[in-house]
Formats: sequence, structure tokens, C-alpha cells
Amino acid sequence: MTTRKKKLIEVALPLEAINTASASEKSVPRRGHPQTIHLWWARRPLAAARAILFAQLVDDPSSCLERFPSESEQHDERARLFRLIERLAAWENVNDEAVLAEARMAIARSWASDIDGPFREKVCAGTATNGEVLAYLASALPPICDPFSGGGSIALEAQRLGLRALASDLNPVAVTINKALLELPLRFRNRPPVSPAAKQLSQDWTSAQGLAADIRAYADWMLHEARRRLAPFYPEVALPKDAGGGKALPIGWIWARTVASPNPALKGTHVPLVASFCLSNKRGREVWIVPEVTADRRQYSFRIQRGGEAPALTETVNRTGARCLLSGEPIPFPYIRGEAQAHRLGARLLAVVVEGARGREYLNPQSPELPDIPEPEDVPATELPAQALGFRVQAYGMTRHRDLFSPRQLLAMCTFAELVHDARERVMADALAAGMEPGACFEDGGASAAAYADAVALCLALGVGRLSDYNSTICTWNTIGGSIRSTFSRQAIPITWDYYETNPLADTTGSWSSCISWVADAVDNLHPQASATAYACDAKDAPFPHGAIISTDPPYYDNIGYSDLSDYFYVWLRKALLPFFGRLYATVLVPKVAELVANPFRFKDGRREARAFFETGLAEVFKRLYDLQAPSVPLTVYYAFKQAESTAEGDSSDDSATSSTGWETFLHAVVSAGFSVDGTWPIRTERAARTVGLGTNALASSVVLVCHRRPETAPSTTRGEFRRTLRRELPEALKKLQQGNIAPVDVAQAAIGPGMAVFSRHREVLEANGKPMTIRGALQLINEVLDEYLASGEGDFDADTRFAITWYEQHGWEPGAFGDAETLAKARNVSVAGVVEAGICHSAAGRVRILKRAEMRPLDYDPQADKTPTVWEFAQHMIRYLEEDGEEAAARLLKRLGSGADATRELAYRLFNTCERKKWAEDARSYNALILAWPELEKLAAKLGDEPPPAAPSKSGKKAATKKKTASKNKDKQQELFEGDDE
Repeated sequence: MTTRKKKLIEVALPLEAINTASASEKSVPRRGHPQTIHLWWARRPLAAARAILFAQLVDDPSSCLERFPSESEQHDERARLFRLIERLAAWENVNDEAVLAEARMAIARSWASDIDGPFREKVCAGTATNGEVLAYLASALPPICDPFSGGGSIALEAQRLGLRALASDLNPVAVTINKALLELPLRFRNRPPVSPAAKQLSQDWTSAQGLAADIRAYADWMLHEARRRLAPFYPEVALPKDAGGGKALPIGWIWARTVASPNPALKGTHVPLVASFCLSNKRGREVWIVPEVTADRRQYSFRIQRGGEAPALTETVNRTGARCLLSGEPIPFPYIRGEAQAHRLGARLLAVVVEGARGREYLNPQSPELPDIPEPEDVPATELPAQALGFRVQAYGMTRHRDLFSPRQLLAMCTFAELVHDARERVMADALAAGMEPGACFEDGGASAAAYADAVALCLALGVGRLSDYNSTICTWNTIGGSIRSTFSRQAIPITWDYYETNPLADTTGSWSSCISWVADAVDNLHPQASATAYACDAKDAPFPHGAIISTDPPYYDNIGYSDLSDYFYVWLRKALLPFFGRLYATVLVPKVAELVANPFRFKDGRREARAFFETGLAEVFKRLYDLQAPSVPLTVYYAFKQAESTAEGDSSDDSATSSTGWETFLHAVVSAGFSVDGTWPIRTERAARTVGLGTNALASSVVLVCHRRPETAPSTTRGEFRRTLRRELPEALKKLQQGNIAPVDVAQAAIGPGMAVFSRHREVLEANGKPMTIRGALQLINEVLDEYLASGEGDFDADTRFAITWYEQHGWEPGAFGDAETLAKARNVSVAGVVEAGICHSAAGRVRILKRAEMRPLDYDPQADKTPTVWEFAQHMIRYLEEDGEEAAARLLKRLGSGADATRELAYRLFNTCERKKWAEDARSYNALILAWPELEKLAAKLGDEPPPAAPSKSGKKAATKKKTASKNKDKQQELFEGDDE
């Protein structure tokens, strides 16, 4: 029997390099990034997908004893592969052929034993050309298969590495995105454009550049035609003299929904529902909308105020309800909902946004009435789901997709969708004139004129899809950035009160020219090297071959209702593409019956039946993957679902035990299919800058599980032995994760991997009563051992810090009885007076409390001058400097901590765990931020000389910190209002 070679991903990964590249990729949208072609939810960063695939395919040096016989040689080779992964993951190298060629050669060398003849020698010697290696990878290696392809990250990166890619998804929107990224660029590779306008450009048309040039050219024609048709409904406005005078085309309008005042004296008078009257809070450029009420308090108007004191009235609606602008009477949400369901809400113009001589200008509304907009023909008449994950608008009378758009937005959207048909006819005519044969259409596998016209139309339709994201009454005005916040700024469709209408005919964010440019730039940057196919089918029915290499990112239980959300785009894509992609868009809405999401609204028995459906369906998929997966390569699965305190019906476990229905059902599918979890890696797949509450299912990282078929000879074990093995193996695994600077918010999720590795290597784990342990029971045991591990570090802390940890867990920052403090102090072998003297606590009038960071002295803290230094002080002062004076000041303090630095970091992990259990969100964010910043602080500290202690936070620093916190609170408030009422 041949011993299976271990792949690199089973042994080691350069986590920090992958995480840095992934976080950087997620931080800001980049021109040309494939994921900007169209919105899809919860996409994995390309950097992570590329690195994981490479490590999944390349042998670990320890499995290549003929080449690396000694441990030192293995270490050196592993370090070389790590450096390659670091370069491979960087966005700036995404199309660097030298880096990609080196990666492809490394993959080919790992599969060299399957090569016959002289080519094997060339591969082993590294002398094979890139073309030869590409030909070998594309023809000889098994294809990379992803049955839940979604936004296409995994298949796209397999194709970039030179491997065949097969991607499937049930959702037509996802399949459309996949076809645009995977199939179009290769089928029409290296072809010149056919449009007369693009032909005038002089260049070598390589990869998908010709296709991208045609997308831009026909999109320009669509814009010209749309302006001709829509100009009367988007008139220019007069600019004031101080803004340059003359006339300008508005880039947007800010509206407020209105409702009839409930005051009988104001019968029939509509009043505005405004979540924020602020237009810009940029320093020195503050702008507000000021409502002006007539003396008889029966009418009102709005004017723009620039600078000066902020108006007294900041809103007329918040999370508790609304208030009448004229009478001041409360307007409860049930009343607003009743009026909305009777279709009696209106809209009132608040401000006009233009680009003037001095930049962004806000003008007084020049007409309080909506323009008279004709009803467009063939408007999508599809219904929103009565209830769905992430939807709230139905309670406000929005029961159809068309209800999410204003009349003018509907007209614009219908116009652009219909223009795709006209543009496709022009492409067809120009392609025939350029000498192409008519040929078969794209859906039938064609590659000539008809198929090319379909391809351009598909990309133009994706531009229409992007346009819809920025053209609905769910969009709002972002006062911080001074731009539009799109419909899907989060994975939901909430009600919004004051909304922003962008001008699709202008040249601004959310306009047609802006939306289509992102599509064209993404296509332009694609350089496919191997074949790829995107299938529209159920995951368990995907036509993948046996012996495939599988990497996938399955749905996260009930986190995202993909089909219900994507219907928003589907109705517009279908309107634009149905004549050319009739099979893909055959259904009126996205197929939902087979969608693997635990949506309780689709089942009579609610959550119980939804869970059973998800668990059964996912188990079927993984059983099929078990049969298909190549035995020589591990299967990799991405999963990100935050654990929450929950107890299943009928479960006799302790109610306080932490587990997760999402993780439980997912792991049950994996383990019951016959896989064992051989390794786990937390990959930072989400933006670190996101501000999310502790109660949400949002993480900074995905956990990548590395799985193999469990041997048929796997033994059984007992609960006691399982616990003992966990206590032996889990701490070491967690130490490695913490050394990789995993965020504290992700520790509990990351611990699942090594814990389940112990559980899944056994055929079963038997409880004391002889019954097999459930996945839920295993998760609860893993979390118990995790808590033990996090608490075990107390021995490394000084006695005063141990007192502070326990007191903080019991009281937070609030005071407690002196007697209780004295009892605890004796148990910790300290005194209350000693803890006070150490600068940690305050004691007076029989009450004791932990000092808040702002109260801790001295402000210019120097641990080397502290007569009674404590790790507690180190951690709190580190956070204070980081939040108030920034990274450099915190790095200076870190340098002065010396040997106390490691304990400080350990304490931050411990305190975050406490805050998460207690749901102290603000404190948890501080500890999490300190850990995330730690690698950068260490780098900065290493560059600093032996400098004096950091100065006390400057007044300017304090002001900046105060302003930053105020801005953050304002932003959070805006987000709350944006998300709608939540009584």
C-alpha cells in the first residue's frame, strides 16, 4: 500500500501573510478586481482562495524524503514555499506571470510521480517552460470542483493557477457571475473588439481586453441613448452664484418618506420621516437640512445651512417611533405601518446634490413635488416573499420588487434593461461586419457572432444589476463619506426613511457610467489560463468527475437568504437577458425549493423543519463529495458561523453550554459522510474595520477545514478519553493559532477545528450510557476545554491582576461591596489596600470598583518606573494609548513592557472571552482591536530606539480621540436608523 503524501496545508501555512493579503483585499474595492463585476454575498477573498488551493495541491517537504531527507532541509523548503505563498497572495502579483509560473511549477513538481518520460525530468529539474507546465496541469491533473460556487472565487483562482475548474450553483445570478468570470474571457480570448469605436484604439488585444473594450463601447452607446430618452425626467438645475452660477445636471436627490399627521387639526397634511438632517459632517464642510415651519404650524419647507451651529432638530424618526414636524405629536410605528400598507405614504424632496465649482454642493429643493413620471411598460411584477431572512420592508406596504423603486428609478431601470436588447443587436451586426460567422448562441456552446453578442449582452446586464444596487429607495446618503450607501450595504433589505436617489445619467457613484466601468475593468483584468465551466444545478447533482479535487464554501445555515435577496437582481437580469439566456432565466424568480439554507419561513414547522432540511441536504452533498474526492488530496471547506448559546429541543445538556446549530449541522454532514477533520486554519476573510455587535453571526475569519476520508479501521473511544485527549492536544493547537495573531473574536470558532479533529478521527465517541456522542455534545466539550485553557493562563499573571480579573468578571466597571472584595483579595493572597496602591482599584465608603482607563494614573505611564507594575495596568494603558494617541504611542509603551508583553497579550485574549460571555460589546472591541494591532505594534516597537516613556496623551490627541468616538457613535446611530425600526 502506497503511503499518501501529506500536502502543505495539512502541516503548516503562513497564516499571517495570507491574513494580511486577505484583509488588504477586503479593505477597499480595487479597480479590476474580479469581485467588483457584480455583488455577491460572503465571497471569500481571492488571496485566501489562491493560497489555500496552492497549499492543497503542493506536497509538504516532510513527504518528499528523497529530495529533503533532513529536518533542516525540510524546514528550508517549507520556508521557500511560504515566501512563494506570500508573493502569490499579494494583490499586486495577481497577474504576475513570473510568480504564477513559479507556483505552477511547484504544483507540477508535486505531481511529478504521475508523469512519464523526459517531461518528468524537466519538471523535477525546474527547466520545463511555463507553457509546458500549463498544458500538463490543464490536461493531467484532476479538475478543481466547487459545488457551492457563489461568487466564483475558488474556481477563478484554480483557473489562474492553470487548473481546470468546474463550478456549480443553483442560483442563476451566481451562475451568471461565474460565466462572466470563468467562461467568457477564455472563449473570446485574444480577440479584437468589433465595435467601430473600440477598433479605433490601437493596441494588442490580449486575453479579454477586446471583450472589455466592446463592453465600454456599447455601454457608451446605451448611455447616449438613455440620455436621449430620459433627459426630460432628469432636468438641469440652476446653480447659485457662489457655486459658480449657470446650470448643472444634479448627481442626486435626497428624499424623505412622508406620512399623514395623526393630528386631527392637520388632517391630510403629510409630514416628513427623517432619520438625519445632516448632509455632511466633514470638518470645516458641515452641512445640514433645516426644516422651517410657518407661524400657523400648518406648512413647512427646507433650506440648506452650511457651517455654524448644528440645528436643534436632528431627526423626526428613530428606533422608538416618529414625531410630527408640525404638531410635535408622537407618530407610533403601528400607525406608520398602517398608512404604508394602505399605500398612503408619500415623498418630499429635502435637497439636491450637484457638483459645483467648489466641489460637492447641496441646493435647496426647487420643487416639493415628485415629477410626473410615466409608467414604463413591462415593469417586473414579481412579489417579495411574505417573510424572509433579512427582509423588513413588507410591513411597510412594499410587497413587490417594483415597490422598492421610485417611479423615476423604475423608468430608468426599465430603460437600461431594454437597451441591453438593442445593444446586443448592434454587437451582432458589427460582429458579422467584422467577418465572424453567425454560429450558435452562447448557451449552445457557440463562439462566433451570436455567442459573442450574447457575451457582451451578459456583461452589460451585469452593469444593469449593479445599477439596481444604487438605484432604489433603500439607498441612503452617507454623511461621513459624502456619497451613496447602496441597497445592499449589508445582507438585508431594511426600511429606510430618508433615501438618496442617484442620477444614472450623470458621472457619479451609482450612475450607469460608474457601474459599467467596474464590470469592464474586472473583465479587462482577467487572464484565464485553463478551461472552466459554470453549471446551473443543485450541488448534489453537479456533473463532477470521480477523482476530483474539491474546495468549497457551503451556505452558512441561516446567515444569508441568498435566493430571496438575489431575486432583487434577478428580476432586472432576467428582463435584460431572457431572450438570449432562456434556459438560465427560465423561472420567474430564483429557484428556492432546493436551496440549502435553513430558512424557517419556508416550513410549516419553522426552525425544527428548516434545520432538518438543511442537515439532510448538506449530508447528501458531502456523501457525494466523499465518493468524488481524489484520495491523494484533502478536501478543503470554508465555514464561518459564530457560535451562540443555544440548546436544542430535547437536549438534556446544560443550558449554559455553548454550541451552535449552524456548526452542529455542518459538522454532522461532514463527519457522517465519512470525513475526518485533519486540520483547520482561521483565514481572515472579512474586513477588520467592520463594526458589528457581539450578538451577530459576523466574524473576522473563516475557518478552513482540511478533511480526508476516515479509515474504515478507525477506533471508537469514550467520553472520558475524548476529554483527556482534548486537554492534551487543544492547548498546543490554540497556542499556534494565537501565535498567528488570530483575533479574539475568532478563537471559539477556530478551536472547533482541532477539537473536531480529535472527535472525527474516531468511528464514534461513546457516552457513559453507551450511546454515541452527538456533534452538539462534542462542541460543548470543546468549548469547556477552551474555557479551561483561557483560564489556565492566570498563573502567569501577578496576584493583583488575578484579583482584577475575577472582580471584573463579577462587576465589570461597577462598584461592589468592600466585604466581597476583601474576601476575594484574601483568596488571591493580596489586600484591597494593596490593589488600590497598585493603581488598579478605587475604594471608598464601603465600595470597591476597578478604575476605568481614563482614571488610571499616571497618564504618561512608564512600566519601568512603576514600583508595583501589574499586567492589568499594562493591558489597560496599551488600549488607552492605542485608542487616544495611536499606534506609535502604543508601540513605545509595548517596547517598555519587556518580558511583560506576552502576558499582556494573553490577558487581552482572556478579557475578550469574559466580555463576549457577558455581552460587553464596547470593551470586547477594545481587547479585540489590541490583539489585531499587535503585529504592527511589534514592528513599530522594533524600529524604535531606547526612547523615554511615551508622553501623556496630548490635548490634540484627546480631542481627536473624542471626535473619533463621536463620529463612530454617529455612524452607529446612522446605521441603526438605516436598518429600520426594531421595537
